[in-house]
Amino acid sequence: MKKYVSILSDIELKIREGQYKSGHKLPSVRDASELYGCSKSTILRAYAELEKKHAIYSIPQSGYYVVENYGNVRHSHMDDVVDFTSASPDLNVFPYLDFQHCLNQAIDTYKYHLFTYGDSQGLETLRHTLVSHLADNQVFAKMDRIIVTSGVQQALEILAKMSFPNGKEKVLVEQPSYDIYLRFLEEENIPVSTIVRTAAGIDLQELENQFKSGSIKFFYTMSRYHNPLGSSYNAEKRRAIAALAAKYDVYIVEDDYMADLGVDYSFDPIYAYDQTNHVVYLKSFSKIIFPGLRLGVAVLPEVLLKTFQAYKRYVDTSMLSQAALDIYIKNGMYERHKHTICKLYSERIHILNQAVERYNQAGLIEVSTVASGVYMQFKLPRTVNMERLVQRLSERKIEVVSSKGFYLTGYREQEKFLRISISRAQPDQIDAGVKTIIEEVAKGNWY
Repeated sequence: MKKYVSILSDIELKIREGQYKSGHKLPSVRDASELYGCSKSTILRAYAELEKKHAIYSIPQSGYYVVENYGNVRHSHMDDVVDFTSASPDLNVFPYLDFQHCLNQAIDTYKYHLFTYGDSQGLETLRHTLVSHLADNQVFAKMDRIIVTSGVQQALEILAKMSFPNGKEKVLVEQPSYDIYLRFLEEENIPVSTIVRTAAGIDLQELENQFKSGSIKFFYTMSRYHNPLGSSYNAEKRRAIAALAAKYDVYIVEDDYMADLGVDYSFDPIYAYDQTNHVVYLKSFSKIIFPGLRLGVAVLPEVLLKTFQAYKRYVDTSMLSQAALDIYIKNGMYERHKHTICKLYSERIHILNQAVERYNQAGLIEVSTVASGVYMQFKLPRTVNMERLVQRLSERKIEVVSSKGFYLTGYREQEKFLRISISRAQPDQIDAGVKTIIEEVAKGNWY
C-alpha cells in the first residue's frame, strides 16, 4: 500500500475516534511529515485526498482543520447503549462519499448498458476485476467460474437445493453455525448432518467418518473468523479438510465472508489447498462496505456451473451496484477502506481482550482466542440462566446475543455462551461493557 494511503487511513481513524475532534487543527505539514517519517509532499497528498472527501478543510496561512461533525452518525439516545449484537459494519466508517463518486462514475462510464437485463452470471467487467482481486486471497480462478450473487445468502440457498455430481443428499453443518442459514435449512427441510465445532476447532476423525459414510454432498464451513465463535482453522486443519474432500468426493462450501477483515495476511483459505476442484468459495462485500449493497461472489468448480446457473436464471443484482463496485475496486478505494476498517476492528478486538484479562481474573467465562475479525465467544457456566442474563444486561444497557439461535432446533449438545461483536461497539464502551457482563455473571441469583 502507498504511504499516503496509509497516512490518510490513519488520520480518518483518528477523526472518527475523536483524537482529532471536529473543528480542531491537524498537525502542520512539517510536523506530520516528522510524525509519519515521510516527505512533505506525501503529507500534502494525504491532506488533499481528505479535502476531496470533505473530511478536512484548509485555511490559507493557518493550516488544516477537521470538518465539523465529520462522520458523526451516532445518535445521542444510543450513545449510552453498548451494542455487542450487530454484525453490520460500523455506521461511522461507511464509505458514503467514495461510493457515491463510484456510482456517478459508473453511470457516466456505462450509461444505458446499466439499464438492460445484463448477464445472470454478473457484469463482465466486474468479474474480470474480481479475477485479480480474489487472487490476492490465494483464490485463483478464471472469469467464467466466477458468479456475482445477491449476497452470499443467495449462493448458499442455491447450493443447498441443487443436486451435486457426487449423488449425495445431506448438507453437513457445524454446530454452532450461521443462524440465518440454519433456519433456511430447517424451513426448506434440507437433509442435514451435524458436527461439533468449538473454539478449538473440529474433530478431524469425526469429519472423516461423516465424509466416509454420511452421504454428505457438501460441508458448509467458515474457515476464518467463524460466526459465532470468532475463531479460525489453522493451516493444518484447512489442508486436512481439502484432502478429505478429495478422498471421499465431498464438496466444501467455504464461506469466507470476512476475508477482508483480518490482519493476518498469511491466511490461505481451504480453496488454496484444493487440488481436485471440490471447493466452492464464497465471499461477501457487505461486511467491508455496507449491507445494503447485497453483493457477493461465488467461485465454483466447473462441474457445478451449469446446475448453479440453472437455479440463477435471471439477473437479480443491480447492474449499477456491480459497476460501482468494479470502479471502487479498480481505483484503489476498496483497498484503502479495507485498511481503515481492519485497523479499526483490530484495535477494538485488542481492547476487548484487554478488558477480559482485566475483569475475568476469577475465570468465570471462557473466551475464544481471537486477534482480529469482529466476533468473540464468551462461554458461560452451565448454571447461568441465559434468558435472565440477557434481560439483566439489557436493563443495564448492554445488548448481547445468546448462543441458542446458532444451533439447529432441538440440538442437545449446545454450549452456553454469548456471541460478542465489536462491529458497532465503540472503543470507549467496550471496557465498561465487558466489566458489566462479568459482574452480572458473578451475581448469580438466576431464579
